[in-house]
Amino acid sequence: MHALTLLGRWEDRSLTSAEIADSLNSNAVLVRRILGGLRDAGLVLATEGRGGGWSLARAPREITLYDAYAAVEAGPVLSRHAHPPSEACEVGRHMQALVDAEFREAEHALAQRLRQTTIAQLVRQVVALERGAPAGR
Repeated sequence: MHALTLLGRWEDRSLTSAEIADSLNSNAVLVRRILGGLRDAGLVLATEGRGGGWSLARAPREITLYDAYAAVEAGPVLSRHAHPPSEACEVGRHMQALVDAEFREAEHALAQRLRQTTIAQLVRQVVALERGAPAGR
């Protein structure tokens, strides 16, 4: 989301992996790996050569936070405990199914919420905060 918002903020030009990595306080190799996933999802474009770099593939108003989340997350945010509980226990026999249902509902609510916010909205909030105004939505 950070990289997409940065690209949306400076949508009139391409940014290099190094520029994006500086903003993320990260490594350009790691950033390229993440951007590759975003490219595969159709969210960013890579341009080679002089003046090349990364840019948004669509207008910032057309990219939701869910688009970004779905592009980089391999699975659910919430997951089961690594060790299954005892089937000999009345709680253990039912706990995973009960928790799975709660986690599915939470994941659905998260997805719905992320679909409501676009990269353009985040860019506007960043600009407002930089100008000392309340971010708002």
